[in-house]
Amino acid sequence: MSAITTAKLPRWPWLGAFLAEESRAWLFVAKSLLAMYAAAWLAMWLKLEQPSTTMITVAVVMHPHSGMVLAKSFYRALGTLAGSLFGLALIALFPQQRELFFLVLSAWLALCAGGATLYRNFMAYGFVLAGYTAAIVTLPAVGNPLNSFDSAVMRVSEVLLGIGVAAVCSDLVLPQRLRVVLRQSARTQFARFIDFVRESTGGALPRARMEQAHLEFVRAVVHLEDLRASVIFEDPEVRSRSARMRLLNQRYMAAATSFQSLHHLINRLQRRGRDAVAEALVNAYRPIGEALSPPSPAQHEPAVLTRRLRACVDILPAHVAALRERFDEPAAQLEFDTGAALVQRFADELADFTAVEASLRGGNLRGSVERVHFRRGNDLAGAAVATMRTFLTMLVLAAFWLASGWAFGGSAMLLATIFAGLLAASPNPIAAATRTLYGYAGGMAAGFVAVFVLLPGSDGFAMLICATAGLLLIGPYLATRDTLPGVGAGYTLGFVYILALKNPMVYDPTHFLNDAIAQVAGLGLSGVAFMVMPGVTGTHWQRLRQLRLLREQVTLAASAPLPGLAWRFESVSRDLLQQVVAHTRPDSDESRHLLAWSLAVQESGRAVIELRQDLSGNVLPAAARDTALAALDAVAAFYRTPDAARWRTADAVVLEAIHAAPRGAAVRRHLYQLRSALRDEESPLAAYMPAPEPADAA
Repeated sequence: MSAITTAKLPRWPWLGAFLAEESRAWLFVAKSLLAMYAAAWLAMWLKLEQPSTTMITVAVVMHPHSGMVLAKSFYRALGTLAGSLFGLALIALFPQQRELFFLVLSAWLALCAGGATLYRNFMAYGFVLAGYTAAIVTLPAVGNPLNSFDSAVMRVSEVLLGIGVAAVCSDLVLPQRLRVVLRQSARTQFARFIDFVRESTGGALPRARMEQAHLEFVRAVVHLEDLRASVIFEDPEVRSRSARMRLLNQRYMAAATSFQSLHHLINRLQRRGRDAVAEALVNAYRPIGEALSPPSPAQHEPAVLTRRLRACVDILPAHVAALRERFDEPAAQLEFDTGAALVQRFADELADFTAVEASLRGGNLRGSVERVHFRRGNDLAGAAVATMRTFLTMLVLAAFWLASGWAFGGSAMLLATIFAGLLAASPNPIAAATRTLYGYAGGMAAGFVAVFVLLPGSDGFAMLICATAGLLLIGPYLATRDTLPGVGAGYTLGFVYILALKNPMVYDPTHFLNDAIAQVAGLGLSGVAFMVMPGVTGTHWQRLRQLRLLREQVTLAASAPLPGLAWRFESVSRDLLQQVVAHTRPDSDESRHLLAWSLAVQESGRAVIELRQDLSGNVLPAAARDTALAALDAVAAFYRTPDAARWRTADAVVLEAIHAAPRGAAVRRHLYQLRSALRDEESPLAAYMPAPEPADAA
């Protein structure tokens, strides 16, 4: 008699997921409250002027993952110091010239808001901080410039104290390490790419499948770079591996581009009836799949895969040479040579990729590695719009303040400054401002209850916590809800800002209400500014500009200095695509169009770089070199401004360069790949092509 043990499934599987999510949310709430109240107590004990500034700092930098807190704190500290120094210089230059003072302050705030749109992660937040810290330091001292230095020292002390307390609480109290997320993401990316390559050894991949895979590769690359940029603040071990992690991402991008180029070439040959050459290339490619297919437990072990891939690289030349012998037609030989070169390049790059992954997993960090960087793609026009919008908003507020003599104009201007910068890069700044305003108003209403109902009967810091904690925890909890973006942060800021903890506390209902009105007006005006001068992030106009910048990467590949060009091209082109597709509807015609252009750019740009590298290292006849350089210029001109005339010119010049290049030269293979990509009828370039005709490459 045999017994069969069956695992009992939970009766309510949703309940476990709900409880796990709620436990993470309440852990974050508890850590946030602990950090805010600890920071407030220390600020009072140190006799700082505004403990509320310290609490606001904690509220802003807190995050469920400790690495994010440390990264945000680092850039907040830099922004605070830069803004304070600028504020002191501004007060020193214009102590009594208010018009010039506000003009220069508005320009500084505008430049910081524009700079925030050009950076990612918390580097952008550092620019916002540099802007509104200058306002925090200078605006209260407008009427009394002699207090500006003391004000700057106090604000910097309060902010740095908040940063320190948030970092300590996040890192010591039940920390949630971001390095775990990084490690899991990196291993998942590695396994998915290896599996995809292994499964593709049968030959052709439909273009739609390649586009989706390309998008997955791009998102993985950008996501890992974003994580790495934050985890280095959390973990010294990750910091020591940072250069290798960047190199791993670069190896991944290079191998993905070669992989895509190879399959595009095979697909084009099959569509043009060149089945014999396509089948030979599939056979040449198959050993890579065999190298990636060790016994099941080791299929994702990078050390095992590296050894097998190195062995594959060693046998590929003989294997390719045997397959080439079946072709005696010059055109077929060139087609096969081009594909075989891509096969061997892909095998080398894949082995390099797995080797770097193996060194990271094994902890083998001896020796130096190639220094690479992940460059970002930016649209300066979008930054210019954000700069002009912030400048005009600040000028209007400053002019109104000067003309009206409004006693609380500084509060309104300060809130407008903060949110004009924070929302500048939002894809829907009006909706974001509205949600934040709702949360902010709710936080101020709760603050009114706390200040005028609960606190007057309280005595001591313990009673302060008891009177305010129940209302304050609403903000951090709402911040954990993805369905309410901005509301939780707005509530927390509104509550803490209007609570206005001071040394000593002041009971003044009139001041409270006036300050609340000014803050709501400032936040509302920042939203109105986006209505008058809408943001460009995510708009159709910006997507068109980013698509043009994406195409221009081929132009840069043809003209920029070669040192570092390969990793710059790979990272910028992918970052631009990620920016564009983030604001397009998935599977829409526009999204597919952008993906198709990205694939064309990746293949052509990489071929251009490889061609330039061969031209720099090989001695060619003058005529062959001149025509190859002319081909580079023609392809660059077409991608810069694509039209039918430039396509015909590029096609003709590349064909001429192929004929001029010596047979067997690597330059000839790169030129053929360029012409094959130009004649891809499934790519966006088909719109500029004449009626289909057989390729004549020989």
